Amino acid sequence: MEYTCKDIAKMIDHSLLRPELTNEDIVKGFETAKKYNVATVCCWPSSVALAKKHLEGSSVKVTTIVGFPNGYNKTETKVFEAEQAIKDGAVELDMVINIGKLISKDFGYVKSDIKAVADVAHRENVLLKVILENHYLTDELIEIGCKLAEEAGADFVKTSTGFAASGATIEDLELMRRSVSDKVQIKAAGGVRDLDMALKVREVGCTRFGATRTETIMEDCYKRSGQK
Repeated sequence: MEYTCKDIAKMIDHSLLRPELTNEDIVKGFETAKKYNVATVCCWPSSVALAKKHLEGSSVKVTTIVGFPNGYNKTETKVFEAEQAIKDGAVELDMVINIGKLISKDFGYVKSDIKAVADVAHRENVLLKVILENHYLTDELIEIGCKLAEEAGADFVKTSTGFAASGATIEDLELMRRSVSDKVQIKAAGGVRDLDMALKVREVGCTRFGATRTETIMEDCYKRSGQK
């Protein structure tokens, strides 16, 4: 598949979610995102306003998290998180489903939980990515979770938070791509650490992936392609 380094950069949500990051680390992450002109920075809710300020004038957007990392917050809490994040400047939200409810096959709860946040997001033209956390799910539940997310209005389905014991796999990504229509995009997270994996997830239909090693991926892209 033909690609440019710009194509790869615009697949990246540069992840700044590790709990030990300092204020200095966060600001340095914003600068990395601007340097490589990635799609978004995905940062803590408490950093959204700062991200908006630092990224102003660039094409890099601000993403934050809702119900992270385990998804068991009440729906009302997730709605509040979403509303506050949007006020602070987020234009994309990565929301964790209630994993235990999906495993319990309480599908009505899962769908309404997603829809409540999707409705808040879409009123403000904000994109919603729904994190399934596939590590805990069977293939059947991954497929059901994807379909529920689409029915509830999700713009993306996403493999993982990056904080479970395993992240994105090619097999899961292929399953997710088959489980939703072309209206829903796929995001990989957890395990995209180099250009080769970035290209693999692209080949199976991902349009976005989370990365902490953005610099490594992009510098390798420039080196291989001769682009800059």
